[in-house]
Amino acid sequence: MAVLSDKIICVFGGTGFVGRYIVQALARAGYRIKVVTRHAEKAYFLRTYGVVGQVVPFEADYTHEADLAEALRGAYAVVNCLGVLYETSKQKFNDIHNHVPELIARHAVKEGVQKFVHISALACERGQSRYAQTKHSGEEAVAREFSGAVILRPSVIFGSEDEFFNKFAGMTSFMPFLPLIGGGQTRFQPVYVEDVAQAAARAVIEDDMEGIYELAGPETMTFEEIYKRIFAYVGKSRPLLTAPWALAKMKAAFLGMLPHPLLTTDQVESLKTDNVTSGAEKTFTDIGISPTAVDLIVPAYLSRFRAGGRFGDKKKAAA
Repeated sequence: MAVLSDKIICVFGGTGFVGRYIVQALARAGYRIKVVTRHAEKAYFLRTYGVVGQVVPFEADYTHEADLAEALRGAYAVVNCLGVLYETSKQKFNDIHNHVPELIARHAVKEGVQKFVHISALACERGQSRYAQTKHSGEEAVAREFSGAVILRPSVIFGSEDEFFNKFAGMTSFMPFLPLIGGGQTRFQPVYVEDVAQAAARAVIEDDMEGIYELAGPETMTFEEIYKRIFAYVGKSRPLLTAPWALAKMKAAFLGMLPHPLLTTDQVESLKTDNVTSGAEKTFTDIGISPTAVDLIVPAYLSRFRAGGRFGDKKKAAA
């Protein structure tokens, strides 16, 4: 554990998949962390990421300006991890990705915050989905309000709690086939959550980071190749059937009605854009981070989907 600093970092969205790793990385760096959340009790588990009193939940309404001002008062830096993968009646893309980051950035300036780190999404500047468009609008709003903000654009993020590899591995357990939406040729560069967290921490620690950074893993793979990689990890396979865009959207219209939808029409739209680096922005190389390969991490946490669990193949051999 590093020597505890007097600098306070406000983290918005710290209870989420990416946010919790960022809180942990900042705690290891010795910062005091204020986790701004709508429900403080949901952030209590983060207190164990540091020494007593180092990580503190702070309850606030993101749209209430007085709450934001109080949350940001005395902070050295802000890291915004707020984001949703699909809309609900209470959470809309434009509110979470655009309006709230704009408010946070505006009040951060008023409160004298020195650094602002914003987690966005790779390829959002060229995507046609509502998710991508609102992510890009949020970037522009943050950059407009807070001069010198660092914007991180990660590709699809993997890690033990992810909603990507885990979802499709789980589908092999109950679906007779898996869909290749649009032919399955959309390209991705999956990135490890701890690498993203380290990039966010570096953006707080270092004085020379500014602008946009595209965060991508070392491999480019198509959706079809990802399926096949998952099949190898879990020791089972399913037929892959091509689903044309129109048919995929029709199915997504029904699946999107589920409380935790397997697929939405907006996610189908997002698959029309490759989720890879543009070559026009800075990357992990500029931060001094070597991104982690999928094969080094994903097989371990997908082992629970194997027949017999992690050691199922060994049990079978022994028998």
